[in-house]
Amino acid sequence: QVQLVESGGGLVQAGGSLRLSCAASGSIFRIDVMGWYRQAPGKQRDLVATIINAGGSAAYADSVKDRFIISRDSAKNTVNLQMKSLKPEGTAVYYCYIYEAARFGHVWGQGTQVTVSS
Repeated sequence: QVQLVESGGGLVQAGGSLRLSCAASGSIFRIDVMGWYRQAPGKQRDLVATIINAGGSAAYADSVKDRFIISRDSAKNTVNLQMKSLKPEGTAVYYCYIYEAARFGHVWGQGTQVTVSS
């Protein structure tokens, strides 16, 4: 079994910055992909950023390009999301996920609230 624990959410003014972190623990064989989704009230869960564990290639939603940076520490099984120039429309619950092809498939964290005030 694998668990994800997120931290770093909170309230920030528009234009501000936040850093989200997510740590995976448990019976991990090999994490293939790590990333972040977000879900605003009444909306679907959308991909924010994703990173390939081997090599570190990253991809971003158009809405966050040039403002968010995803990074990972393969040795520690952690993934971070550095967010800057935050906008009110970024208010959402942010969910960390990992994809482990060998056994568990997708695993989700419990989510962390990010609120951006205008």
